[in-house]
Amino acid sequence: MQTWNDIIRLANHGSPAPAKRVEKTEAEWRAQLTPEQYHVTREHGTERAFSGEHCEAHEAGLYACIGCDTPLYDSTTKFDSGTGWPSFTQPITENALRYKKDTSYGMTRIEVLCNACDAHQGHAFPDGPAPSGVRLCINSASVKLVSEKQEA
Repeated sequence: MQTWNDIIRLANHGSPAPAKRVEKTEAEWRAQLTPEQYHVTREHGTERAFSGEHCEAHEAGLYACIGCDTPLYDSTTKFDSGTGWPSFTQPITENALRYKKDTSYGMTRIEVLCNACDAHQGHAFPDGPAPSGVRLCINSASVKLVSEKQEA
C-alpha cells in the first residue's frame, strides 16, 4: 500500500517501470478519444465536479485507463470523498501509476498519470482515509469501468 510519503518519493525520484508502454501519435489519440477524454488525458484537463459518469458509480470491477486499457484502480479502493470526482486510496499495482510534481495554477500538487501511456488521471492528496491517508482524485473521462468477468 502506498502512503503519502511513498507518493512524494515517487514524484521526486520516479516510479517503477510500467509492465508495458503504449505510445501513439496525437492523430491516433484524437481518433480514439472523445474531445473531453482527449482534453483530460492528453492536455491535462479536468472535468467539472460531479459531472463524470464514475463519480457515483458503485459497481464492482476494475477501472482501466481509457487510453491504453491498463488496469489502474480496483473498485474496492474507491470511496466517496464528497469532492465530485471518483476517489481511490491506492492504485491496483505500485507501477500502474506515475506521479509528477504539478505547479500549475499557482499551487503545488502531485499529478497522477497512467504509467503505461502517460494519460493524465487527476491528482493525489494527503487527505484520504486510513490506512494509506491518500486520496487519488481521478477524472471519470480518464478511466473506464471493466467488470470483474472481463479483462481490462
